[in-house]
Amino acid sequence: MNELFAIVFGAIALLGAGAAVAERDPFARLIAIGVIAGGVIPFIADRGYLDVATAVALIVPVTTIVILLVCRREAA
Repeated sequence: MNELFAIVFGAIALLGAGAAVAERDPFARLIAIGVIAGGVIPFIADRGYLDVATAVALIVPVTTIVILLVCRREAA
């Protein structure tokens, strides 16, 4: 992987981790965790695990949306 891309994707993952730690709102925290996944997926693909990268790229957004919907529900 090009070193510039590695630095950029690493920075994206670190920014997502910092945002997840700093946020108190569960919605913003889940979105920050999604940003972490966006920064990590290129590293997985670079190692040659394209099937794992594809699975992560499909599973993370879907689970994020489902968890956001569950968190939004009000207690009856």
